[in-house]
Amino acid sequence: MRNLFHAVYYWVNVKTWVRLLILLAVKRDIQGLQHIPRKGALILASNHLNVGDPSVLTGITPRRIAWLTKQELFDIPVFGILYHLFGCIPVRRFQADLRALRQSQEALRRGLVLGMFPEGTRSGENGLGRGEPGAALIAMRTNTPILPVAIWGTEGIKLPRDFFRRTEVHIRYGEPFYLPRPERLTKEAVEEGAEIIMRRIAELLPQRYHGVYADTEPRAIATKGATQ
Repeated sequence: MRNLFHAVYYWVNVKTWVRLLILLAVKRDIQGLQHIPRKGALILASNHLNVGDPSVLTGITPRRIAWLTKQELFDIPVFGILYHLFGCIPVRRFQADLRALRQSQEALRRGLVLGMFPEGTRSGENGLGRGEPGAALIAMRTNTPILPVAIWGTEGIKLPRDFFRRTEVHIRYGEPFYLPRPERLTKEAVEEGAEIIMRRIAELLPQRYHGVYADTEPRAIATKGATQ
């Protein structure tokens, strides 16, 4: 019953104020929606430029996303409750959070999309930073495919200033892929997996956003696009 409540709460909010805010503030350039599996467990791994990225991706992606969200937001009175109702998973960043790991695995077991920003924080205009091991660890432990996503243009958005300016935001969904599963899940294997994830994201971004992955070659994606 609790899971049903979270699902209803999620879609009611997404189809109302979330999409309304996107319509008012964002002009969207989207490619690769056809790469998103219609069902089944999936890890959405994206770069992170602006605090509004999760809302934009939530409103655009046609799947329910359980976002891994920093614990500090859950500690805010009232707002913390709303994050719980939305089905977000609290995580203590940059440390081994076993509770977040268990909840993430449970979300995937239920066939949800687990939303993650592997950098662990916003990179802003500096471009990609090094990926943290969390996304790779979960993907390897659960043998779940990863959907690489790139988003840019959001770094300049400030609300409420930009409600009606309709900043152009670009989103690219890459093809899902699996990380290699070693016989033993070592620190080195997980770090290598994190590197693979970040380079898949970098391939979808313009060169100026590559950051520490500046040597990564952009990948041309011949996909259906939409501007709205």
